[in-house]
Amino acid sequence: MRSLAYDVRFREQSTRIRDWGAGLLLLGALLWGWCAVLLLTSYSVDNPRGSTTECESRLFTESGTANEGRWKGDHCENERDWPEALAVLGLSVPVSLVWTALFTTGVVSRRMSAHAQAMRELDDLADRATKRRTA
Repeated sequence: MRSLAYDVRFREQSTRIRDWGAGLLLLGALLWGWCAVLLLTSYSVDNPRGSTTECESRLFTESGTANEGRWKGDHCENERDWPEALAVLGLSVPVSLVWTALFTTGVVSRRMSAHAQAMRELDDLADRATKRRTA
């Protein structure tokens, strides 16, 4: 296989790896966004009596409806549990690690390939200049 064909294939593979990393970045961002929605937004809960109760966000609770609501007869506590938000956050960690590895590998591989191509072109120019001097 000629070096140019090998280099083109290598760059295509590097681009695919980088694109997979970018896709995982999007997935990680969606998981972080979902976690933020679970923790930062207020929500409503249907009571067994048929009415609806407005609940404060899980993170910015001053009166305790999200964390201590069950003791007061509210059902806000059971609607958005901490384990669900932490599971989403925990799932985003390996996705982010794989994203970092794939994206970095793809970008560095393309840069190294471009550098090698530039070095080959400089060597060719130097060889031509040497041949001109000796001729």
